Amino acid sequence: MARDTGFPDADAENDFSRLRRRAELARLAAWFTRQPRDVTTVLPFDDVVRAVGRVSERSLGLQSVPVDAIVGSVDRTGDFDRYFRPTSARVRARWQRLAAAQRRGESVPPIQLYKVGSMYFVIDGHHRVSIAIARSDAVIDAYVTEILTRVSADGISGRSDLVLKDMRRLFLSRVPLAGRQAEAIALEDAEDYAELAENIEAWGFRLSQEIGEFVGRTEAARRWFGEEFLPVVRMARRAEILPEVTSDAELYMRLACERYRLVRKHVWDDEVIEELRTLPRRRRRG
Repeated sequence: MARDTGFPDADAENDFSRLRRRAELARLAAWFTRQPRDVTTVLPFDDVVRAVGRVSERSLGLQSVPVDAIVGSVDRTGDFDRYFRPTSARVRARWQRLAAAQRRGESVPPIQLYKVGSMYFVIDGHHRVSIAIARSDAVIDAYVTEILTRVSADGISGRSDLVLKDMRRLFLSRVPLAGRQAEAIALEDAEDYAELAENIEAWGFRLSQEIGEFVGRTEAARRWFGEEFLPVVRMARRAEILPEVTSDAELYMRLACERYRLVRKHVWDDEVIEELRTLPRRRRRG
């Protein structure tokens, strides 16, 4: 909670110093626990949007936005950490001037934000967000523009997550599933998306040869999901193969890769099932 001694300038100075100490303590804690550096870094708007794919945008007008949902910036990723605590004394003068003005009751214009999924990125108003955090404000007024994306931005907590989102976006451009079918294909390893895309494209090629006519990407994706993915997953669940793998997409990926490695064919029969029953637990890529 922001301290109030009745002296706006002194209180603003104390607020800034306290927030700076918290930023340094957070950096030290991250170093001790060997956390990835990007965990405490402001998310860069351009990198996030590039990873999930911009489709369009729309104005949401003036809104009250939860302060703790503001996690990124359009262009000020070096001045503040993930929680908009100042990373250096460089912003002190402007920060304290604005904070003191607010304490004196002067009006403060709304900030400007982009909304991507459930996350917000600052266009204008970084200092005001930081001051709101120092004052323990729950919400802040903002003019919001929502960015609609190809891939959901849910689950992004740092720059390292952007690689996974980017590979998922590329996967869906090669395998244009939609709706619940697209949601069902979620993998933990970014490289698996490329491998699965190749698997599906090969499946579509074999389908074209089998029926004697060209099958486009959209139709191949739809038929793969209904004729290959769902039946294989259901068969594996009934046969209790790899019951510890709770994700259907991860289970299919594991089975499809191992099937060909073990028996060198693209069919599902009793021989394949018996081979797959004894699969060891998969080791994740390091």
